[in-house]
Amino acid sequence: MDNTDQKANRGLDFDPEALRAKYQQERDKRLRPDGNRQYIDTTGEYARYAEVDPYVEPGFTRESLTDEVEVAIIGGGFCGLLAGARLREAGVEGIRIIEAGGDFGGTWYWNRYPGCQCDVESYIYLPLIEELGYMPKEKYAYAKEIFEHAKRIATAYRLYDDVCFQTRVTDMRWDESMRRWIIRTNRNDAIKARFVISAVGGVSKAKLPGVPGIETFKGHSFHTTRWDYDYTGGDTTGNLHKLGDKRVAIIGTGATAIQCVPYVGKYAKHTYVFQRTPSFVDLRRNHPTDPNWAETLKPGWQRERATNFAEILSGRPVEVDLVNDGWTDIFRNNIASGFVLSSERAQAAPEDLALRAELADFQKMNSIRARVDQIVDNKKVAEALKPWYRVFCKRPTFNDEYLPTFNRPNVTLVDVSEAKGIERITSKGVVANGVGYPVDCIIYATGFEIGNFIRTARFEIYGREGKKLSEYYQHGLRTLHGHSTSGFPNWFFIGVGQNALSANMTSMFDDQAQHIAYIIKEVRSRGVTAVEATPEAEQQWVETIRSLVAASKDFLRSCTPGYYNNEGDTSSIGIFDQIYTPGINQFNAMLAQWRDKGDLEGLQLLK
Repeated sequence: MDNTDQKANRGLDFDPEALRAKYQQERDKRLRPDGNRQYIDTTGEYARYAEVDPYVEPGFTRESLTDEVEVAIIGGGFCGLLAGARLREAGVEGIRIIEAGGDFGGTWYWNRYPGCQCDVESYIYLPLIEELGYMPKEKYAYAKEIFEHAKRIATAYRLYDDVCFQTRVTDMRWDESMRRWIIRTNRNDAIKARFVISAVGGVSKAKLPGVPGIETFKGHSFHTTRWDYDYTGGDTTGNLHKLGDKRVAIIGTGATAIQCVPYVGKYAKHTYVFQRTPSFVDLRRNHPTDPNWAETLKPGWQRERATNFAEILSGRPVEVDLVNDGWTDIFRNNIASGFVLSSERAQAAPEDLALRAELADFQKMNSIRARVDQIVDNKKVAEALKPWYRVFCKRPTFNDEYLPTFNRPNVTLVDVSEAKGIERITSKGVVANGVGYPVDCIIYATGFEIGNFIRTARFEIYGREGKKLSEYYQHGLRTLHGHSTSGFPNWFFIGVGQNALSANMTSMFDDQAQHIAYIIKEVRSRGVTAVEATPEAEQQWVETIRSLVAASKDFLRSCTPGYYNNEGDTSSIGIFDQIYTPGINQFNAMLAQWRDKGDLEGLQLLK
């Protein structure tokens, strides 16, 4: 231990070296050589888990479209809704939205499992509530209210007039002679569009674990994105009364399971929760919206609140914490107090700051593990539920009912960390650690593929001279500011990749939508036919991103396997390997300065 460690460690009630060794041990035993290949696509024989839409009547048909629009938007979740709303504000009328589901909402159309709820406060998560004069019912809105708000946005901005539901894009090709995109779909459409915005978001493609024998199970099974209430009874609020005589296996313990396990555990005859890596679970403290507080809000309050939230999560000091929740507590009272707010920061060496951050991280995680001991009665179960990794190795979760569920006599936690996962699935149930668990139903709470557009897209994009976007991005994204790519005129992207990432993703999507709407408005007003990133500006931005994320590599390598680090495979491109690390507020300020200059620097305009 050097002098820096010795000075920083004085007065600590834990041993940092012991924790580092424990974290490494827990990480190593979960590493798998197959990485992301351990998951299988929900296509073909597995399509029923995530491709079939249970919320629409079967047999939908319509005439194929061959018309032309000004802007096509691919995706009808909050990305697409915000793109449409901001384009309407920019005066664009010829819009066509293409959406796979039967209504708007995206993730919030598909996710209807019991307990489904946003994990960022609804006052900043639900977009455009100030513009639409709507106030969420609770600090953390449930799925039904969020879905209703998605439809509210679509109605307010007349987006129902210009949408093709139950339609998937199969490919897109740029036609240089027409200076138009040709978009083909599974409905035999060949839609022409001057501009295209890919707005499928980062959580649009469900994943299944590639457990041997998954296809042999003779009982009932479904993915949480297609919750089967005909089988369980009840609705998103609970009352799963049909599970009273059922033995249920839940596979996965990420954010989805944290919310639905308490409901299944309450109603099922017996619930087996199969866990490879425990989640960080902190307090939720949800409460109804105070109408007296709502009446005090001044114009611009939602943007101010979202900016304040982002500033805190960027590790910067603020005078007041407007959101004051579990997210901001991590930074304001724990991580930030360990290093960012220190009066010595300007004089401190980078390695000293990193050490202080690590020690503050240890303290926060110790409190999370202590909470498990306080709540869970069985000591062996409590030990298995403790997360041994840094705070942001996995997305933090917040729930007041999850941990107490494991005190129920009808709930069994099956820790499969030593075996690196479930051994196999049989016709009768699940085999783990050499033990068979006969069950009537298997619920896959294994979430979505998380990543950039190319990783989660289901179709190919062909740019100028037939250039394939997937090949152009083979060694990583290549964009200007995360939204435009050289060789792909009039194509824009909203989502995660070479832009700033925020825990409050809908606000991040809105920032991107407003910026892209500005560019499209400018291009239309300047009398040119197309716009794209210059190769030089694109390369400069790629180098900027690579220089910024270099420091995150070591952190990600030390993390337990998960989607943040490609299941431990840090040699490939991960979600944190392509972001603007100074933070969302700094990114937005940079783009605002770019817009203020008015010369569309880094973009080439084509006559």
